Amino acid sequence: MTMWEKTNFHTHTTFCDGKNTPQEMADAAFAKGFTRLGFSGHSYTAYDESYCMSKEGTREYKNEVLALQKAYVGKMEIYCGIEQDFYAEQQAEDFDYIIGSVHAIFADGAYHNVDESPETMKRTVQVCFGGDYLRYAEQYFETEAQVAEKTKADIVGHFDLITKFNEGDRYFDTQSKRYRFSALEAMEELLKKDIPFEINTGAISRGYRKEPYPDLFLLKELQKRGGKILLSSDSHSCDSLDFGFEDAKERAKVAGFRSVLCWTAKGWEEMPL
Repeated sequence: MTMWEKTNFHTHTTFCDGKNTPQEMADAAFAKGFTRLGFSGHSYTAYDESYCMSKEGTREYKNEVLALQKAYVGKMEIYCGIEQDFYAEQQAEDFDYIIGSVHAIFADGAYHNVDESPETMKRTVQVCFGGDYLRYAEQYFETEAQVAEKTKADIVGHFDLITKFNEGDRYFDTQSKRYRFSALEAMEELLKKDIPFEINTGAISRGYRKEPYPDLFLLKELQKRGGKILLSSDSHSCDSLDFGFEDAKERAKVAGFRSVLCWTAKGWEEMPL
């Protein structure tokens, strides 16, 4: 088990919906004392091109990150990953790692983003689910259960993203039997793939939530079931690269975890909490 190091493997740039270039993000990470930084641009999704890398942009992204790898040799390890959406049409190839994520559900013949805005969520629930928010959550987790198989993921991304706008259970009860049953069914299915779940602080840094994904109940259940974790800031800007990591480490300890995983050139390594 290696000593604790500052790392992040969920990082977005101007190639998708991030605010800073890869160079700016790498320089900021190095200044913050990072030993490893992984980029994870959003895969191209034809159903919504507003937030993701274009096909041509994906090639440029790879080239730029590879150039940064060379520039930072001996100073900081840099990895070229991708956040592969469940509904991406092209399989991710030639990346160091893949984060598998669900950003939309398919209902009534259309794709509906789950993390775009509260208004989008409310409209989707009313039009497609007859106002039943828990049925909406159930379909999300039915999709989430398949994300590792579909995307060939190395990491499960923001497992309960469906709760992004549900702070304080504003729209649906995350303590209800229906919600927890569907979430735990998805968790059990993903655990069969033996890949880690990220503790993702991104929604906190952007002001949507007060706790990371997954919530503490799900994090405890993940630990009970032998799941592994890594810390992730889902950073979209230089100032959020290590956002909330100390609190996330404490939350992981409360849930019973004693270590987190770190991606290396040799694969996963454990770091003590």
